[in-house]
Amino acid sequence: MSRTSAQVTPESALSDFLTAHKLAGPEEAARWTPLTGGVSSDLWRVDLPGRSLCVKRALAKLKVAADWQAPVSRNAHEWAWMRFASRHRPDSVPQPLAHDPEAGLFAMTFLPPERYPVWKARLLDGQADPATAAAVGELLGTLHAASAGDGALAAEFATDDNFHALRVEPYLLATAAAHPGLRDVLQKLADRTAATHLVLVHGDVSPKNILVGPSGPVLLDAECAWYGDPAFDLAFCVNHLLLKCLVVPGSRADLLRSARALTEQYVRCVDWEPRSSLEARAASLLPTLLLARVDGKSPVEYLTDEGHVRFVRTVASALLRAPVPAVADVVDTWANELGRATGPGDRR
Repeated sequence: MSRTSAQVTPESALSDFLTAHKLAGPEEAARWTPLTGGVSSDLWRVDLPGRSLCVKRALAKLKVAADWQAPVSRNAHEWAWMRFASRHRPDSVPQPLAHDPEAGLFAMTFLPPERYPVWKARLLDGQADPATAAAVGELLGTLHAASAGDGALAAEFATDDNFHALRVEPYLLATAAAHPGLRDVLQKLADRTAATHLVLVHGDVSPKNILVGPSGPVLLDAECAWYGDPAFDLAFCVNHLLLKCLVVPGSRADLLRSARALTEQYVRCVDWEPRSSLEARAASLLPTLLLARVDGKSPVEYLTDEGHVRFVRTVASALLRAPVPAVADVVDTWANELGRATGPGDRR
């Protein structure tokens, strides 16, 4: 799924997990290789005779510079989200294989990178295909629609504390603390987001968690799964497409088209509330998340140019002070400001 590092010797609990769930025989040789790229969990590729699988374990302290703690119970929520998604779009998630809630472990199928490249890597390599983005929007909208109004899912994913620890506090509230002049606006957005419970939200719809598979996009890493505000997922993903316009200027036009295509396909699936209501919430969350990825607890690693950071702060702050009604308006504003800028989009 991601690049791998050197083989390691697993803890006995990990090997015991495989044998207890009959995913490996007691005498079978297993090669454990850590998968890199995540900050919230340990992930291994396990090669067994004739087959491979993945094992994932949540961490109590995330691997970032800031002090970011999160409950390991999110491993169980991710497992439950995968089971939900596999019932509705089985080709769009890895197959869930086994789960140990007490140990905070689960196993799933391994998707080889040569057939399932990471969307983020493709985007940063200049391969911004609007058709891929549209497929992501359709997948996300389909899963949201399948969960809307489902009381059982709402009860199962009443994970407000988890979502606060993983998303509201490190993204919205930490950014508010860094921008006292926007604190009231950001606090209101955080309160509104936390109080909205409409669909099953993935919570981390980022290109790093999306594989471009032969049958369409595949979603990974639903540790933040929460029955909440669908606008968060839409804004979270579009945010990444806009940010990449700064560091892949040769693909800027396709990235902007991708942002629009993803939004258009997603909105077509919205039947649980007025589309204008969802779009207005997403349009106000989008500049919040843009700002969070430079001044929150999880800044994107590729925005190293101070000119890029200033550009994000300037445009996002202006949109927070003067909100627009739809995601397309945010994208248009971003595109117009990029066109006016003399430097940020041209630096490599």
